[in-house]
Amino acid sequence: MADIPLQVISENSASERRITPSWSIAQLKRKLEPITGIPPPCQRISLKTASKETVAIEAADEDTALLSNFPLSAYAELHIIDTRPASAKLNLNDTSGVEKYVMPADEYEKKSDSVLAWKKTEKLGRFNPDAPSLEKAKIDAFDSEIRSRGIEVGKRCRVGGDDSRRGEVKYVGEVKEIPGSIGAWVGVQLDEPVGKNDGSLGGTRYWGTESPLKHGVFVRPERVEVGEWPVLNDLEDMEEI
Repeated sequence: MADIPLQVISENSASERRITPSWSIAQLKRKLEPITGIPPPCQRISLKTASKETVAIEAADEDTALLSNFPLSAYAELHIIDTRPASAKLNLNDTSGVEKYVMPADEYEKKSDSVLAWKKTEKLGRFNPDAPSLEKAKIDAFDSEIRSRGIEVGKRCRVGGDDSRRGEVKYVGEVKEIPGSIGAWVGVQLDEPVGKNDGSLGGTRYWGTESPLKHGVFVRPERVEVGEWPVLNDLEDMEEI
C-alpha cells in the first residue's frame, strides 16, 4: 500500500510527512515522537479529513490496530495533542535559560568583516573626518531658519502649511529625547488636540501641564509659518446651531 502525504501538526511543529497505512497506531506514535517531542503515551491523535470531519486515531489495542482502518487521504491534517500537564511539557519557545554569546567590544573592533569595519573603510558616521563641520553646518542652518522666519516663543503660527493646524510657539531649542537629532526644534501648542504629545517628551516637560489631550507637536523650523493666525473656532463657519 502506497504511502500517503499528511500534514502533521502539533503545538510546536507543523510539517508534511509520508505515512504508511500498514503501520499500527503504536508505530505511528513512536515515529511522531522525534517530530513533535511528545512521548507516545502522551499523544492524542486526531485526523481532520478533506470534508472537515475529525476522526480520533485510537483503538483498544494500538499495537495491532492499523492506520488503514482510518480514512487517510492525501494532505489531510494529523493533529497531535500533548496530554501532559503544562509543568511537565518542554517549552521550546522559552530561550531565557539559553546561554547567549556576547562578543567583547575589543574583539569586535578587531574584526575585518563587521559593519564597524565597513563604516571605517567608507568613512561613515563618526569615522567621517568632515562629520563635525557637517554637523555644525546643519545646526547653523536650523538657527538661520528660525531667525529668517521670525520664530519666537509666544508667537502665533501654523504648521506644515495646514490652516487647520494653528497654534502658539511654546519652545525653541534642542530636544534630546528625539533619537539621532541635532539642532533646534520648535514646540507648538496647537489649538486643536491633533498633536503628538501634551508638551512633554520622554519624561521631560517642555511646556504646560500633564493632559490626556494631545495639543503638542515638535517640528523643524521650516515647517513653521509665523503670522497673525486667529485661534481656531469650530463654530465660526456655522450659520445655525
